[in-house]
Amino acid sequence: MSDIKKMYKTIMADNFPPEMTITFGDQKLVYKKRSWKLPDEKTGEVIEKGLRYGENPDQQAAMYELAKGNLELAGVTFITPGNGLVTSISEEQMLQAGKHPGKTNFTDLDNALNILKFLMDRPAASIMKHNNPCGVAYGTTVAEAYDRANMADRIAAFGGCLAVTQPIDKETAEMVSANYLEVVAAPDFEAGALDILKKRKNLRIIKLETMNDLAKYRTMSFVEFKALIDGGLIVQQSQTNKIKTKDDFQPATAVYKGKEYAIERKPTDQECDDMLFGWSVEQGITSNSVIYVKNGATVGIGTGEQDRVGVAEIAIAKAYTKYADRLCFEKHGVPYKEFELEASQGKRDANALREIDGQTKNEKGGLIGSVMVSDAFFPFRDGVDVGIKEGIAAIVQPGGSDRDFDTITACNEANPKVTMVFTGQRVFKH
Repeated sequence: MSDIKKMYKTIMADNFPPEMTITFGDQKLVYKKRSWKLPDEKTGEVIEKGLRYGENPDQQAAMYELAKGNLELAGVTFITPGNGLVTSISEEQMLQAGKHPGKTNFTDLDNALNILKFLMDRPAASIMKHNNPCGVAYGTTVAEAYDRANMADRIAAFGGCLAVTQPIDKETAEMVSANYLEVVAAPDFEAGALDILKKRKNLRIIKLETMNDLAKYRTMSFVEFKALIDGGLIVQQSQTNKIKTKDDFQPATAVYKGKEYAIERKPTDQECDDMLFGWSVEQGITSNSVIYVKNGATVGIGTGEQDRVGVAEIAIAKAYTKYADRLCFEKHGVPYKEFELEASQGKRDANALREIDGQTKNEKGGLIGSVMVSDAFFPFRDGVDVGIKEGIAAIVQPGGSDRDFDTITACNEANPKVTMVFTGQRVFKH
C-alpha cells in the first residue's frame, strides 16, 4: 500500500523542450515552458520544476505560455502575448504552493475563470472538479457566494478548486478552511484571511490580480488543439458566447407543416437573470449537458452524457441527492450518507432520515421554479418533459431542432406554463 501511495507524491521528470513553436502558414506562435522555484515537499530545498505530472501520476506534462506571435485567421485576431492568466502565474502569486501543482490543478482553475469571466458584475464563486463545476453561485458577498456554491454540491466540492471574483475576507477564509480544497484563487486576500487559509498546509493559494480584468476575455479568441491517438491534431477557434444581455435571447418560435408555434409566457426579470447566469455556467461544462439553476446558483448539473433526456434525468437525480445532503448537514452537522449509515446501525434516529427524504421529495430537490439550461437543442420533447415534471419555470436552449414545435407545445401545456428562449448557438465542449 505504501508503494501505491508513493506514486501520488512523486514529481515526474519533465523532458519537454523549453520552447515550442507552432507555424500557421507564414504565421508563427512561440510558447515558453513554465516552471517555478518552490520548496521541495520533503527536504524544503528550493528547486525549479514545471508541472508535477499530467492527468495521472505516470504522465509527464508541461505548461506553456504564449510568448510571441499574433495569429490572424479569417478576419479574427486571436489573443496576443501579455494576456496570460493561469499560464502566467508566478512564484510570488503562489502565496502557498502546497503540493507542487499538476495539470488538473491548473486546468480546473482555467475553466473556473472561463465561467467567472461572465459573472464579474457581482460576487461569484465557482468550485471545479475534473474540469466541470460542482457548484457556481452569486452572492451579496463573496462569503455568501462561496457558501451557496459549496452547498449546491458539498459532496463533489471535496478536494475541488475554488475561484472567486472578489478578494477573500476572514469570514470566507474561515468557511473555506473548514472544508478540504486543493486550490483557492482570488484577485486578493484581505487582512487575516491568509493566516486562516494557510492552516491547510497542502492548500495551493493563488493571488491572481488579473482576475479584476477577467471580463475582457469574453471576446478574446484562442486556438484549441485536440490530439488524436495517431498523433494528429484537430484545431479550432475557441467558442464565443453570443449572449451578453437578456435582449440577446430569442423568443421560442417554430413553424411546422405551415402552423406557427410560439411560447405563450414571457420570462420574468428573475428568470431572465437566471437564464443569463445558467447560460454563462454552461460555457464551462462538458457536453452533452443539461443543468438547473435557481436564484443565481446551480441546483443540478448533468455533464458529458450521450443522450439529452438521460442527462436531464441525471441532473435531476443529482439535485435530489445534493439537496438531501444539504438538509442533513444543516440540521444535523453530518453528511447524509454518514447519517444513513449510523441510522442503519441504530446510532441515529431513522425517523429523522425519513423526514429529510420526505422534505426532499416534497420540495423536488430544490428544482421547483428553476431554469433548465441545455447546451444543444432538444431533439424530442421528452427532455423538457422531465424538467417540467419537476416544476421548472423556464428553459434556455439553442433551438433549431425539427421538433422545436414539440418543446414549445410542452411548455405551453404545462401548468403553470413554462417560458422558453432560444440562444441561436450551440455550446458543445468536448
